[in-house]
Amino acid sequence: MHNLMLSNKQNTSKGDRMTQAGMVQVGDPAWNFSLKDQNDKTFDLCEQAGKRVLLSFHPLAWTEFCAAQMQSLEEKRDVLLANNCIPVGISVDSIPCKKAWAKSLEITKTPLLCDFWHHGAVAQKYGIFRDENGFSERANIIVDEKQRVVFVKIYPVHSVPDIEEIVEFLEEKI
Repeated sequence: MHNLMLSNKQNTSKGDRMTQAGMVQVGDPAWNFSLKDQNDKTFDLCEQAGKRVLLSFHPLAWTEFCAAQMQSLEEKRDVLLANNCIPVGISVDSIPCKKAWAKSLEITKTPLLCDFWHHGAVAQKYGIFRDENGFSERANIIVDEKQRVVFVKIYPVHSVPDIEEIVEFLEEKI
Protein backbone atom coordinates (compact mmCIF):
# COMPACT_ATOMS: atom_id res chain seq x y z
CA MET A 1 0.00 0.00 0.00
CA HIS A 2 1.31 3.45 -0.89
CA ASN A 3 -0.19 5.58 1.81
CA LEU A 4 0.72 6.15 5.40
CA MET A 5 -1.58 7.78 7.89
CA LEU A 6 0.33 8.80 10.98
CA SER A 7 -2.10 11.18 12.60
CA ASN A 8 -5.81 11.73 12.73
CA LYS A 9 -5.77 14.35 15.45
CA GLN A 10 -8.21 17.19 15.39
CA ASN A 11 -7.62 20.73 16.52
CA THR A 12 -10.55 21.69 18.66
CA SER A 13 -8.96 24.07 21.16
CA LYS A 14 -11.00 27.16 21.90
CA GLY A 15 -9.98 30.43 20.36
CA ASP A 16 -8.64 28.95 17.14
CA ARG A 17 -9.36 30.84 13.94
CA MET A 18 -10.35 27.63 12.22
CA THR A 19 -11.18 24.16 13.43
CA GLN A 20 -8.86 21.73 11.75
CA ALA A 21 -10.50 18.78 10.08
CA GLY A 22 -9.23 15.24 10.57
CA MET A 23 -6.38 14.30 8.30
CA VAL A 24 -7.36 13.75 4.69
CA GLN A 25 -7.72 10.09 3.70
CA VAL A 26 -7.27 8.25 0.43
CA GLY A 27 -10.64 8.35 -1.36
CA ASP A 28 -11.69 11.71 0.10
CA PRO A 29 -12.66 14.53 -2.26
CA ALA A 30 -9.86 17.08 -2.42
CA TRP A 31 -10.50 20.42 -0.75
CA ASN A 32 -10.39 23.17 -3.32
CA PHE A 33 -8.15 26.12 -2.66
CA SER A 34 -6.60 29.11 -4.40
CA LEU A 35 -3.12 30.21 -3.37
CA LYS A 36 -0.56 32.59 -4.81
CA ASP A 37 2.84 31.26 -5.82
CA GLN A 38 6.29 32.86 -5.56
CA ASN A 39 5.54 34.89 -8.71
CA ASP A 40 2.19 36.19 -7.38
CA LYS A 41 0.33 33.90 -9.79
CA THR A 42 -2.85 32.22 -8.52
CA PHE A 43 -3.01 28.43 -8.46
CA ASP A 44 -6.54 27.03 -8.11
CA LEU A 45 -6.86 23.29 -7.50
CA CYS A 46 -10.26 22.98 -9.25
CA GLU A 47 -8.75 24.44 -12.42
CA GLN A 48 -6.47 21.39 -12.54
CA ALA A 49 -9.34 18.90 -13.06
CA GLY A 50 -8.30 16.32 -15.65
CA LYS A 51 -4.73 16.34 -14.31
CA ARG A 52 -3.14 14.86 -11.24
CA VAL A 53 -1.62 17.24 -8.72
CA LEU A 54 1.15 16.54 -6.24
CA LEU A 55 0.65 18.73 -3.18
CA SER A 56 4.07 18.63 -1.55
CA PHE A 57 3.74 20.28 1.85
CA HIS A 58 6.90 21.44 3.60
CA PRO A 59 7.19 23.17 6.98
CA LEU A 60 9.21 26.31 6.21
CA ALA A 61 11.33 27.92 3.52
CA TRP A 62 15.03 28.49 4.12
CA THR A 63 15.58 25.12 5.76
CA GLU A 64 17.85 22.37 4.48
CA PHE A 65 15.27 19.59 4.25
CA CYS A 66 12.61 21.81 2.69
CA ALA A 67 15.10 23.09 0.12
CA ALA A 68 16.00 19.54 -0.91
CA GLN A 69 12.32 18.59 -1.11
CA MET A 70 11.46 21.53 -3.40
CA GLN A 71 14.58 21.00 -5.54
CA SER A 72 13.49 17.39 -6.08
CA LEU A 73 10.15 18.66 -7.44
CA GLU A 74 11.98 20.97 -9.85
CA GLU A 75 14.41 18.21 -10.92
CA LYS A 76 11.63 15.66 -11.54
CA ARG A 77 9.13 18.15 -12.96
CA ASP A 78 9.34 16.82 -16.54
CA VAL A 79 8.88 13.21 -15.36
CA LEU A 80 5.90 14.21 -13.22
CA LEU A 81 4.33 16.20 -16.07
CA ALA A 82 4.84 13.21 -18.39
CA ASN A 83 2.69 11.29 -15.90
CA ASN A 84 -0.04 13.95 -16.11
CA CYS A 85 0.90 15.31 -12.69
CA ILE A 86 1.54 18.93 -11.75
CA PRO A 87 3.88 19.29 -8.78
CA VAL A 88 3.47 22.18 -6.34
CA GLY A 89 5.19 22.98 -3.08
CA ILE A 90 3.13 24.45 -0.23
CA SER A 91 4.15 26.09 3.04
CA VAL A 92 3.01 28.88 5.36
CA ASP A 93 5.62 31.32 4.03
CA SER A 94 4.75 34.64 2.36
CA ILE A 95 5.08 35.53 -1.33
CA PRO A 96 8.21 37.71 -0.88
CA CYS A 97 9.83 34.96 1.18
CA LYS A 98 9.02 32.28 -1.40
CA LYS A 99 10.17 34.51 -4.26
CA ALA A 100 13.60 35.06 -2.69
CA TRP A 101 13.89 31.40 -1.68
CA ALA A 102 12.95 30.12 -5.17
CA LYS A 103 15.55 32.45 -6.67
CA SER A 104 18.24 31.23 -4.27
CA LEU A 105 17.39 27.59 -5.10
CA GLU A 106 17.11 28.29 -8.84
CA ILE A 107 13.53 27.00 -8.89
CA THR A 108 12.04 28.56 -12.00
CA LYS A 109 9.21 26.23 -13.08
CA THR A 110 7.68 24.68 -9.98
CA PRO A 111 5.01 26.74 -8.23
CA LEU A 112 5.84 27.28 -4.56
CA LEU A 113 2.47 28.11 -3.06
CA CYS A 114 2.01 30.44 -0.12
CA ASP A 115 -0.41 29.14 2.53
CA PHE A 116 0.29 32.36 4.39
CA TRP A 117 -3.07 33.95 5.11
CA HIS A 118 -5.11 32.79 6.74
CA HIS A 119 -2.06 31.18 8.30
CA GLY A 120 -1.93 27.54 7.18
CA ALA A 121 -5.58 27.43 6.07
CA VAL A 122 -4.96 24.82 3.35
CA ALA A 123 -2.85 22.65 5.65
CA GLN A 124 -5.65 22.93 8.21
CA LYS A 125 -8.27 21.88 5.65
CA TYR A 126 -6.18 18.81 4.83
CA GLY A 127 -5.70 18.06 8.54
CA ILE A 128 -1.90 18.33 8.49
CA PHE A 129 -1.28 21.63 10.29
CA ARG A 130 0.96 21.38 13.36
CA ASP A 131 -0.57 23.83 15.84
CA GLU A 132 2.31 23.47 18.27
CA ASN A 133 4.77 24.60 15.57
CA GLY A 134 2.68 26.92 13.38
CA PHE A 135 3.43 25.02 10.15
CA SER A 136 2.33 21.94 8.21
CA GLU A 137 3.56 18.41 8.42
CA ARG A 138 6.00 17.38 5.74
CA ALA A 139 3.60 15.52 3.47
CA ASN A 140 2.88 14.46 -0.07
CA ILE A 141 -0.74 14.29 -1.18
CA ILE A 142 -1.74 13.33 -4.70
CA VAL A 143 -5.08 14.46 -6.10
CA ASP A 144 -6.29 12.57 -9.18
CA GLU A 145 -7.95 13.80 -12.36
CA LYS A 146 -11.38 13.67 -10.70
CA GLN A 147 -10.27 15.75 -7.70
CA ARG A 148 -10.05 12.76 -5.33
CA VAL A 149 -7.18 12.09 -2.94
CA VAL A 150 -5.33 8.95 -4.08
CA PHE A 151 -2.10 9.16 -2.03
CA VAL A 152 -1.26 10.55 1.41
CA LYS A 153 2.05 10.18 3.20
CA ILE A 154 3.45 12.07 6.18
CA TYR A 155 7.23 12.15 6.55
CA PRO A 156 9.42 12.99 9.54
CA VAL A 157 9.97 16.75 9.68
CA HIS A 158 13.75 16.31 9.50
CA SER A 159 13.75 14.22 6.31
CA VAL A 160 13.42 14.59 2.55
CA PRO A 161 10.57 12.69 0.89
CA ASP A 162 11.68 10.22 -1.77
CA ILE A 163 10.44 11.70 -5.05
CA GLU A 164 11.05 8.34 -6.77
CA GLU A 165 8.30 6.89 -4.57
CA ILE A 166 5.90 9.43 -6.09
CA VAL A 167 7.07 8.73 -9.65
CA GLU A 168 6.61 4.98 -9.13
CA PHE A 169 3.12 5.50 -7.70
CA LEU A 170 2.12 7.67 -10.67
CA GLU A 171 3.54 5.21 -13.22
CA GLU A 172 1.63 2.34 -11.59
CA LYS A 173 -1.64 4.28 -11.88
CA ILE A 174 -1.45 5.03 -15.64
